[in-house]
Amino acid sequence: MTDATPRLKFGLFIPQGWKHDLVEVDPVDHWKVMSGLAQRADAGDVWDSIWVYDHFHTVPEPTDQATHEAWSLMAAFAASTTRIRLGQMCTCLSYRNPAYLAKVATTIDVVSGGRLNMGIGAGWYEHEWRAYGYGFPGAGERLARLDEGVQIFRQLWQDGISTFEGRHYQTAGAINRPLPVQEGGIPLWIAGGGERKTLLTAAKYADFTNFDGTLETFTHKSAVLEKHCQDVGRDFASITRTADYNVAIGRDEKEVADRVAARRAVLERHVSAEATEREVAGLSASLATGTPEQIVENLKPLLAAGLGHANFYFPEVSTDTSGLELFEREVVPALLA
Repeated sequence: MTDATPRLKFGLFIPQGWKHDLVEVDPVDHWKVMSGLAQRADAGDVWDSIWVYDHFHTVPEPTDQATHEAWSLMAAFAASTTRIRLGQMCTCLSYRNPAYLAKVATTIDVVSGGRLNMGIGAGWYEHEWRAYGYGFPGAGERLARLDEGVQIFRQLWQDGISTFEGRHYQTAGAINRPLPVQEGGIPLWIAGGGERKTLLTAAKYADFTNFDGTLETFTHKSAVLEKHCQDVGRDFASITRTADYNVAIGRDEKEVADRVAARRAVLERHVSAEATEREVAGLSASLATGTPEQIVENLKPLLAAGLGHANFYFPEVSTDTSGLELFEREVVPALLA
């Protein structure tokens, strides 16, 4: 498999509470913090897009801390920004009827002037599913729903009408007018690395994929996706491959360690010791944890492997933007050089 090195684009996750990242902010100020960060990204030229997660309960364990709903935030960001693209990583297909969701997304695309991305996946957070009365069907059914749902999206966004008879979803002349502002419909980001079904669905319908960002796994999943593209007659190069990274950045090793320790301290106040250790281990092992030079060195091989877009999550950004500023100042220019 041969890849031309793309120009990397950058996405920024906005804290919404899901990862216990608003616990130090008074709830009355949550929107002020979220909108302020969104407008900051919108005003600059570093970030191509801003993102939130489509979840209702916190991770790594459900707690009574805030988690703001993704599509409500999409509408609010659409009205309060002017340039930056808007996305969810990723919408759980089964949480909303797909024809209804296609309509919601179209309205937000119109409000934003054509800046919406549709991140979509099969869903995985069992506690959340059951708590909200969705049951928790097996992986095969969840993936089948995903495949049917994106077909309905495409009909409604491209044709403005959908008549679809699937095993899980049916439409009978559902009308979607106006069409999205973006010609051809809203770009589909299909998230997940399942090799038999998710990546096949991506090969058929995705504009973007999103799967594991370690070099070994990214390279392997890319090869699987390319084979699916060959099987369905799709140009592999027409799909942008993306990944997400948690960030703990510092000017030196001590500052990096302090960032990780601060994250540990937040988690220890809200979740179990086991969950804290699991999350801290993941952050410590992230390719975006380290000094600017280390992060650049870690990510450069991903560019050569075909990474076209990366989304970055800064756990502390609701109260401290110094790490974000260091990343913007030293990591982004080096990766673009």
